[in-house]
Amino acid sequence: MTVEAQPERPSPREALGRRRRPSVLSIIGLFFVALIVVFLLRNFIADPALFINISLIGFTTGCVFALVALGYTLVYGILQLINFAHGDVFTLAGLVSYTISIEVLGLTANTSTIGLIGGLFLTMLVAAAFAATLNASIEFLAYRRLRDQPRLTMLITAVGMSFIVSNISLYFYGVGFYSAADLIPSTPAFTIGEVSLAWNKLVVVLITVPVLLILTWLVTSTKQGKGMRAVAQDQDAAAMMGINVNRTISYTFVLAGALAGAAGLLFLLLFNMRYNTGFELGLIAFTAAVLGGIGNLAGATLGGILIGLIQSWNEGLTHWTLGGAWTRSLVFGILIAILVFRPEGLLGERTPEGA
Repeated sequence: MTVEAQPERPSPREALGRRRRPSVLSIIGLFFVALIVVFLLRNFIADPALFINISLIGFTTGCVFALVALGYTLVYGILQLINFAHGDVFTLAGLVSYTISIEVLGLTANTSTIGLIGGLFLTMLVAAAFAATLNASIEFLAYRRLRDQPRLTMLITAVGMSFIVSNISLYFYGVGFYSAADLIPSTPAFTIGEVSLAWNKLVVVLITVPVLLILTWLVTSTKQGKGMRAVAQDQDAAAMMGINVNRTISYTFVLAGALAGAAGLLFLLLFNMRYNTGFELGLIAFTAAVLGGIGNLAGATLGGILIGLIQSWNEGLTHWTLGGAWTRSLVFGILIAILVFRPEGLLGERTPEGA
């Protein structure tokens, strides 16, 4: 019988030195962060008013991204599923918003303020209810029976549902672009020196912030929200404690769909939309969710706003920018960098799987 020699344990000083020694990836990551800080300072010093105006536009766009990203992160948090159909649900809800607001209610730029507010509020309710129902139906028909199957099976199914919903949008709305950007004027809502914010962008922020607060309250302070968190941690244990797992998961898809419906209307008020808009915006929102920490509500919100800012800075600032043609490459380059340097995201927690 032989006794193997035990490896020598490092002294406390050596162990502390090893812990404090930064890795090569950390050094590279800090270098990129320093470059970003220098880039922002250079542009702010060159033209502070332009920098603030572009940042306000980016913040507004980021609010829309955040609403879509929250839908991704809600579903991932409870099922560990990237619901690729979510972006297409967002698109179809936005196109339905166009039908309700323009063709059914007949809203125009000349509609009275009270009528416009009431019409848009009614449109948002209808769009949110429609998207919530559609999202819950997708979960019931496509995902529920596959929960015990390998995750790849559900992922492929999600991709298939994305094509199905996209083709439904194509069938009913064709390949044309739709927009309701003329409903809310783009004149300045307020002006401070050379800094101004247009009414259409202010309205987006005024709608987004209450929606995010309501969602946070639903998840953190209600019985259903506590059930969602319990199911996300352990479905079997939650079921043994009397929580209806199927109902809780359906509730999560309803919330995610409602967020997609609200985001669809807001996007329609700012930009043009067509049947395949959700594909690209869904990827951007997914990037935002990963950037902030997928499965983390605050992280998804932060990620969406950061992506909106990055897009606006790249397209609107004048010094050391790549230009609008590189925006998509820049956004997805950021996704790759996050996966390399901090896979759990900015606000996410490292797990045994590295999620």
